[in-house]
Amino acid sequence: MRASEVRQAAQALFDNHNTPFGAFSLGSETHQTVTIPDAVRRCRWIAVDLEATAFGLFFVSPSMERSRLVPCFDSDYPGVSVASKFISGSNGEEMVRHARISTEPCWWADDGASGTEAMFDALEWVSRTAPLVPGSNGIAFPVHAERGQCGLVVFMGSAMRVTQEMLYEIHGRCFALFSAVARIRPGEAGRVRAISKRELECLKLTANGHTSEEIARLLKLSVHTANQYLTQTTQKLNAVNRMQAVAKALRMGLIE
Repeated sequence: MRASEVRQAAQALFDNHNTPFGAFSLGSETHQTVTIPDAVRRCRWIAVDLEATAFGLFFVSPSMERSRLVPCFDSDYPGVSVASKFISGSNGEEMVRHARISTEPCWWADDGASGTEAMFDALEWVSRTAPLVPGSNGIAFPVHAERGQCGLVVFMGSAMRVTQEMLYEIHGRCFALFSAVARIRPGEAGRVRAISKRELECLKLTANGHTSEEIARLLKLSVHTANQYLTQTTQKLNAVNRMQAVAKALRMGLIE
């Protein structure tokens, strides 16, 4: 099933009133005014339908230096769960590549729960992947939105219940959810200008409490050049100062 077909399925769900977003089109004003807390609540409703105990919505990062899955929110909102840290690390690199070229859902079973592997294996149009979180079971839905944005909606749990009919419906709801979130977070969901490796190094050292002089010494730069990198990064992140740039970069997963 192509991305356009899944988006059409999501639209059909709206038209038939079979979605927690209510009866409105993907391009309506109501759709554009969804808030992040509202999106978290709606993702939780999907998790309940799947009998999942954890969930997360991720964007593929705009960084050209290192593509990764950036957590937007998860079941620990407003905090970030340990599971999300695994997914946004090296565990999610293969899923980044998959999400960019396919909308096929991927599942894994790694906690030894009886019947879970057989349930997933019986589904059509899904494939198995390496565990995104060790010792867990889960399913990841690749999603796409306008302006070429893509990401992943992930659900995990030891007693999840997924049927073939549910698979398509849930994926349509995930597309709708991701589209809504992408509309209200355009600056952090794909419009950030490419940040260089050196700029990220300077920002990471700032996050660790280093001054411009210390950064220059550690990276063997002039103080002027270090300040220039930090100014450029602040502008690219649309931040008012370095500290806000650090906060945004941490939230987007550009630095750790």
